[in-house]
Amino acid sequence: MMLSEKTALITGAARGIGKQIALTFAREGANIAFTDLELNEQAQQTCDELTALGVKVRFYASDASDFEAAHTVVNQVIEDFGRLDILVNNAGITRDTLLMRMTEQMWDSVIQVNLKSAFNFTHAVTPVMMRQRSGSIISLSSVVGINGNPGQANYAASKAGIIALTKTVAKELGSRGIRANAIAPGFILTDMTKALPEETLKSFVSLIPMKRGGEPEEVAKVALFLASDLSSYVSGQVIQVNGAMA
Repeated sequence: MMLSEKTALITGAARGIGKQIALTFAREGANIAFTDLELNEQAQQTCDELTALGVKVRFYASDASDFEAAHTVVNQVIEDFGRLDILVNNAGITRDTLLMRMTEQMWDSVIQVNLKSAFNFTHAVTPVMMRQRSGSIISLSSVVGINGNPGQANYAASKAGIIALTKTVAKELGSRGIRANAIAPGFILTDMTKALPEETLKSFVSLIPMKRGGEPEEVAKVALFLASDLSSYVSGQVIQVNGAMA
């Protein structure tokens, strides 16, 4: 198995793409630590599904946008698992509206959760991975972080920031055996997007040359590549998963 004996920490993984990444990693032998705001029914179900795959699993209730809380989680992961090989910065929210209607709070909350959380956890894992002289840091960006999108100035800015952070981390930490890459999904069929009105779904799909939305599993497979030794010389890159949408 590609991730046997490795430990992965995935933020915001109780559902959606984060959950699918956790399941994909676990099927390849990785022990899984994951976070979300609280141990609710979704988080517990994810725990149960991961445990059924025969790997070690721990859930940490934590606000990823809190710097001290992120460091506390990483310290606890090291205590619980003994090592940390893979970080996936997945935590994210949206607060969509046109820029002229966007409040300061809508801007700040998206930047805090989407971008600052990636800084928080990357900062926390850096000394651990430096001591190990190995590690893979994977951060979830978005097609709108590359192209922009009306009504998503805050989200697009946060996801563009992820790309710049990733490229910088790759250059700073590469000499210590640490790789950093980003994944930029396009229109992915999560519970949130599947709840959109049918006409809205059709309008999104019409923009995609492959004429369908992506599945969370298709993002998770790219994350698996970046987490594994298959990508041992891949760092500082942004891999788009969007069916040629961009």
